[in-house]
Amino acid sequence: MSQVEESIEVRVPVHTAYNQWTQFETFPEFMDGVERIEQRTDTLTHWVTKVGGQEREFDAEITEQVPDERVAWTTVSGESRQAGVVTFHRIQDDTTKVMLQMDFDPSGVAETVGDKLGFVKRQVSGDLERFKRFMEARGTETGAWRGEV
Repeated sequence: MSQVEESIEVRVPVHTAYNQWTQFETFPEFMDGVERIEQRTDTLTHWVTKVGGQEREFDAEITEQVPDERVAWTTVSGESRQAGVVTFHRIQDDTTKVMLQMDFDPSGVAETVGDKLGFVKRQVSGDLERFKRFMEARGTETGAWRGEV
């Protein structure tokens, strides 16, 4: 099992960053390699990714969701194995630190080599940077789900 921890400061209030993170179907707009996400239930999402020419599909379940604080998930079926949590920390009224921690199990030679070369860490870092640009350009979220899991 491999681990990645990355964070970034985003110039939006905590509730704005959190609200956007609950809009999983918009992830392809800022997550490289994410082709599509379908929100199937309040806690179940279906992901289609394409990285390095390889398409993968998997289902992820939200295991914990606390408004303005955290969203945790784990895969429950499919071709990828991962679990993680994203947390939101108030730096100032208009600035939020978004921290992402993820455990993942690379499968196959290509994914194992990519992991050893730091590909996943760079991918997560780039995704957070694109999330920052997405949020700061908009200044507001595209929607929100404030339920608790």
